[in-house]
Amino acid sequence: MSLLRQPILMLSRSERVKQLVSTMPVSSGIVTGYVPGETTATAVEAAQGLVDDGLHVTLDYLGEDTTDAAQAEATVAAYKDLLAELASRNLSGRSEVSVKLSAIGQFLPDNGHKVALENAREICRAARNAGTTVTLDMEDHTTTDSTLTILGELRKDFPETGAVLQAMLHRTEADCRALAHEGSRVRLCKGAYMEPEEVAFQDRLDIDKAYVRCLKILLAGQGYPMIASHDPRMVQIASSLASRFGRRPGTYEFQMLYGIRPDEQRRLATAGETVRVYVPYGTEWYGYLMRRLAEKPGNLAFFLRSLVSKK
Repeated sequence: MSLLRQPILMLSRSERVKQLVSTMPVSSGIVTGYVPGETTATAVEAAQGLVDDGLHVTLDYLGEDTTDAAQAEATVAAYKDLLAELASRNLSGRSEVSVKLSAIGQFLPDNGHKVALENAREICRAARNAGTTVTLDMEDHTTTDSTLTILGELRKDFPETGAVLQAMLHRTEADCRALAHEGSRVRLCKGAYMEPEEVAFQDRLDIDKAYVRCLKILLAGQGYPMIASHDPRMVQIASSLASRFGRRPGTYEFQMLYGIRPDEQRRLATAGETVRVYVPYGTEWYGYLMRRLAEKPGNLAFFLRSLVSKK
């Protein structure tokens, strides 16, 4: 694992650095490379452009670790506004939403689990009414059990609700087996959080091997795998495995982040693959941005130059 990754992830929780970055407009160049805007309108415009290019979209209203019930309710309202706008623009067929449970109440004291479940139900209901679906984002390992429990509850009424699993966690192969059933939508990513070695692989090669093992389970199963990776080797391996397991295009999809390898996104779509772009938006972009920098520390030098530039 990169020596820079852990320090960058630690910075992602620094309020002092967040304030510095957020108040320096010179950093906006790299921010807009990963986040198209702060409003529903800018997010929907970005989605429209991607759909026009033959891509699919999942939109994430940024925010996490919410400990205020009013803020959680505001996040639910933002998703409902977004879903209504997607429907009005006829984008629902190619667009869905991704939701972090910690943004809608999971960390509230006493009744966070219940609040998050009810808020997630409200978003799922709005998504179904708009003609689309919800995927529950996965956060650090301390939330995995709660998130999967809420997923199970939601799927009783909204079986189309998607899950996310992180290959770097030791437990994930077992979770893949449990979720590789018919009708189950599962996004597999490597994992973007700083996790202890007791619960997660630390070496990049070990994480890659775990990702491939999980891919095999999902592609051999009866569900709908969503292959989230920008790694050219992983994309190639996934394509080969899909062929080996007799997967036709449309029975799985590739997912990549907004602003990362856009040419590859279009290439895969042109080749007949379903490609979904993860589009984050909103004012709470700082933690998301720092995780992206941690995944590709080479971006850090450019980012720091942006911060100190006076031009």
